[in-house]
Amino acid sequence: MSIIEAKGIITRFGERTIHDGVTLNVEENEIYGILGESGSGKSVLMKEMIMLLEPSGGQMKVLGHTLSSIGFKEAQALRREWGVLFQFGALYSSMTIAENIEVQIKEYTNISKAMRDKLVRSKIALVGLDADVGSLYPSELSGGMVKRAALARALSMEPKLLFLDEPTSGLDPVGARNFDKLIVDLRDMLGITVVMITHDLDSIFSIVDRMAVLADKRVIAQGTLKNVLQSEHTFVEEFFRNDYTKQKYLDKDGRHV
Repeated sequence: MSIIEAKGIITRFGERTIHDGVTLNVEENEIYGILGESGSGKSVLMKEMIMLLEPSGGQMKVLGHTLSSIGFKEAQALRREWGVLFQFGALYSSMTIAENIEVQIKEYTNISKAMRDKLVRSKIALVGLDADVGSLYPSELSGGMVKRAALARALSMEPKLLFLDEPTSGLDPVGARNFDKLIVDLRDMLGITVVMITHDLDSIFSIVDRMAVLADKRVIAQGTLKNVLQSEHTFVEEFFRNDYTKQKYLDKDGRHV
C-alpha cells in the first residue's frame, strides 16, 4: 500500500523552479530516504507532504488523501496522523520537555491532566530518556537528548507516519548509530512508516529500505540501495564515492554487508 504518492510535482518560487516533475511513492511500514544535492528541494518536498507548502503543479497524496483538494476539517484530522522531527528539534525553549510533548495532546484531545502526564511519561521512556528529563528545559539537554525529546513529541499522537529531517545531523558517530537503531526499533514496534531526509551514509546503508535521489529538479534514481547504485548520474557517483562505497557496503549480490 502506498502511504505517499507524489506525481509530477512542480514547485516554483517566482521564476525559480525547484522541482520539475518529481514522482515517487512511499510504501507502508518502510523507512524511505530522501537525499540529493544542495538546493534540490528535499526539505521543500517534505513540507509539501505535510501541507506547510503547496506545490505549483502535480498531485500529492498522503494516506489516501489528495492534498490539493482536501477540506479544512479533513486536513486537521490528517495532520494528527503524522509526526515531524525537524532538523534542530524545534522545541519550545520556554517549556519543559514534558510540556513540549504535551502540546499536541492538549490541542487535539480532551483527556484528563493525569492521563496526559501518563502519556508524556510513556513517550519519554519510549525514546530512551530518563523520566526526570521531563522536568528539564531544552537548553539543559545535550544535542542527542534534544533529538530524542523532539522525537518523543513527534510520537505524542501515536502517528501512522513519521517525518524526520536530518535526524542524525550534529550527533557523534556513536550517537548517530544509536539514533538509527531507535528509528528502526520504533518502526518495528509501532508499525509506522518513516520518511527521512538524510545525508548520512551510515543511515542510508544501514536502515533505509528504499530512497529517492533528487538532482536536476527531478528524481534521478529511486528504489533500494542496489537500484540507486546502478545509476550513472554524476551526483550519485560522487555522493556514494563509486566503487569504494559499493565494495565496503554491498556484497556481490547487492545486499547490505
